[in-house]
Amino acid sequence: MSGSIKIPTVAQLKTCFDLCQRLTLMYRSLSIVCFDEKSRSIFILAGDETEILIYPDGQWRFQK
Repeated sequence: MSGSIKIPTVAQLKTCFDLCQRLTLMYRSLSIVCFDEKSRSIFILAGDETEILIYPDGQWRFQK
């Protein structure tokens, strides 16, 4: 179905929650947390320059 809504995987959601909690414990404000349906990745912008990308398998990396 071409019009179906894609949602994050359970692994992504767990990683997202863990990272968001860690970032806020370090007093980093979360500016953006969004899900990109095209790449099926979660993007987090914390503070002014910390960018994180979470892949469908739950793995993550800092974005440049």
